[in-house]
Amino acid sequence: MGQNAAVHSMGGGFAGEVAARVVRGETTAGAAVEGALEAVRRLDVEINAFTEVWAEWARERAAAVDARVARGADLPLAGVPIGVKATEGAASDQARRLMAAGAVPVGATAVPGPGTPWRTWGATDRGPTANPRRRGVSPGGSSAGSGAAVAAGMVPLATGSDGAGSTRIPAAWCGVIGYKPTTGLLPARDSAGLAVGGPIVRCVADVALYRRVVLGEHEHDGGDSAAAGPAPPRRVAWSADLGFNSVDPGVERTAGAALYTWAQRAGFAVEEAGLDLADPGARWHSRRARSGEAPSPGAAAAERRDEARLAESLAAADLLATPATPNPPHGPEGPGEAMSVGLTWLFNLTGHPAITVPAGLLPDGCPVGLQLVAAHGADGALLRAAADYERRVLA
Repeated sequence: MGQNAAVHSMGGGFAGEVAARVVRGETTAGAAVEGALEAVRRLDVEINAFTEVWAEWARERAAAVDARVARGADLPLAGVPIGVKATEGAASDQARRLMAAGAVPVGATAVPGPGTPWRTWGATDRGPTANPRRRGVSPGGSSAGSGAAVAAGMVPLATGSDGAGSTRIPAAWCGVIGYKPTTGLLPARDSAGLAVGGPIVRCVADVALYRRVVLGEHEHDGGDSAAAGPAPPRRVAWSADLGFNSVDPGVERTAGAALYTWAQRAGFAVEEAGLDLADPGARWHSRRARSGEAPSPGAAAAERRDEARLAESLAAADLLATPATPNPPHGPEGPGEAMSVGLTWLFNLTGHPAITVPAGLLPDGCPVGLQLVAAHGADGALLRAAADYERRVLA
């Protein structure tokens, strides 16, 4: 898994480490932000991850953070430079909570423009967003710029929003980590209740830090996921296709190999989930079109069946694991008949928490992600398991 470790370690610094150094007085928020602005100036010429850079505003905010630190304020994200998804901006619930904890937005990250094919290429006035891990292929979408900015090392954390996989897919295709919380922990970004805010980062500890400052901890799932530390699951149910996807053989092999490597090293069992779920595409489009109205009786019945099957699977196992996408990152020709959201958008309908972690590289250098899904509200257990995966497989 050496290639996987290389994917994981790309770029410098983690959000928690930056904040700790600022709080200890080893650096300042101003210096951290200047470092990020310099990285954007140097790297974004080719990557096009940012649509706007807010240099002066970021400097002002960094100076305010340094003043608060000097007064002894408790800022878990003191001086951490972040990117914010352009369609959300700095006024979104998650961005405001991150800033309240000391984070400093340095700019808006690219999303697909009007008419952008397949919704997986970020659009800027300088051209499309490039994938830092494999040039010539899509970085994923719609949080394309956030995934690219984090993977390239411009910022340690960027916000995404995930209505069908829009945080998890760019994280997977850029070789980093993307988290969709249990639906309802943040106000939905759309009237249909499908789009959930979440972070793209380079380490699971930063997901746990995001969760603490943005979502808060919840006693029923074990409390502070960061303080509890990594914990392997006892059983994981594996489904390569959820019963309705056609999965690229290389993607399936790579994601499955990462899961079985983890299981072997941690000593837990992997079982075939045996899921034969219904393709949720029609239900997803119907819910989005109806903008939160009650689903039709047929759609409601299908959702109840799938919810029951997922509940059975997650009662027998601690986690459900799948590839993050059924297909590898595509080039300008598009994904063809493959639905890149085929393994993610079901969990926007059901509301389960999910995280994608790097699983390795295909022979052509394209990253593959492994998706882990937990029961409703079990976000803390999900992150502790992901941290164990990171420690045993990615380190």
